[in-house]
Amino acid sequence: MKAPIEIKIDQMMPLLNERQQRIYLASEAIALGRGGFTKISKISGVSRPTLLEGKKELEKGITEFLPDKIRKPGGGRKKIYLQHPEIISLLDSMVDPVTRGDPMSSLRWTCKSTRQLAKALEEKGIIVSHVYVAELLSEMGYSLQANRKVNEGGDHPDRDQQFHYINDLCQSYLHKSVPVISVDTKKKENVGNYKNNGETWEQVGQPTEVEVYDFINADQGKAVPYGVYDIGKNEGFVNVGKSYDTSSFAVSSIRRWWIEMGEPSYPKTKKLLMTADGGGSNGYRRKLWKTELQKFSNEFNLEITVLHLPPGTSKWNKIEHRLFSFISMNWKGQPLVSFETIVNLIGSTTTSKGLKVKSMFDETEYVKGISVTDEELKMVNLFPHTFHGEWNYTIKPKKMQS
Repeated sequence: MKAPIEIKIDQMMPLLNERQQRIYLASEAIALGRGGFTKISKISGVSRPTLLEGKKELEKGITEFLPDKIRKPGGGRKKIYLQHPEIISLLDSMVDPVTRGDPMSSLRWTCKSTRQLAKALEEKGIIVSHVYVAELLSEMGYSLQANRKVNEGGDHPDRDQQFHYINDLCQSYLHKSVPVISVDTKKKENVGNYKNNGETWEQVGQPTEVEVYDFINADQGKAVPYGVYDIGKNEGFVNVGKSYDTSSFAVSSIRRWWIEMGEPSYPKTKKLLMTADGGGSNGYRRKLWKTELQKFSNEFNLEITVLHLPPGTSKWNKIEHRLFSFISMNWKGQPLVSFETIVNLIGSTTTSKGLKVKSMFDETEYVKGISVTDEELKMVNLFPHTFHGEWNYTIKPKKMQS
């Protein structure tokens, strides 16, 4: 619903000439007090300079009769678009050169500010202010907008079926009290006194001082947090590494979770189900991932079923919004000055729904570039599922082979 002032202005404006309009609107703006001229300008569409002119006329005192017509026929400056009808198409091609103008236009590589556009129009013989350019763009249906993340890449035709397959199998395992986990690597973090996005409560004028530049500290390096989220128990485990995010590191992190939290919680189980992204250190194409899982399976006599999310859907992995997002909120605004700080901040993460998190520091140096031959891969006791066996498979310990 419109505010009373908007209704009042809509009713009055058609009854007044230009001079009367600016005087009336100026009086309404003055009555509103601080910010009144801005508000009235937005409501009426009349510019602030015009309203301020009306204010001056009010202050001088208007005693003369205001005639119905205050301009001679044809008086006043001609509109720019009447003098230069081509301005609309020119402006349109400059703002959107990829689809309507020259794709090699220099403006393609600028932020397309109104001042730049005004300057470009001036070079073509059309003198306009950047304010007028903004008004024209608004009338043409343009507005300032930030980028929005919506493109996940090409949808796989079986994307929805894979999500249904993952959900149905997870529910089946949870119903049987079999552990179901979601795994992934969180974003790497610089270790040191660096800026960490977010705000914390501090004394006024006493923000935490951090380094100006985020150059990697050679002595500290980067923290590599690999997480395991137990969907059934709402518990998380994060193994904080200091070297590389390799498949060996990924499986080692899952192994540490199993020793610290998994096996104590599920002492009788012989099965484990995990959901993982389609790429990264736990990607379905990684040979080392599968050979390392085989070692883990043999070590603890576990039948491990892995379900990979379809390509381009990593943000739907449970661990992202059930664990990692809360960790980021817990340490926002706090410099991650050391590995100990990172481990403690992760371990102190909780939620109102009872999330518990355990974190450990992994000092192992994991080596990149370990290759696995096809012959070694064939030794993995891997059973592809009927539906998309490349995404869904079970690895059994050698002693359980049938």
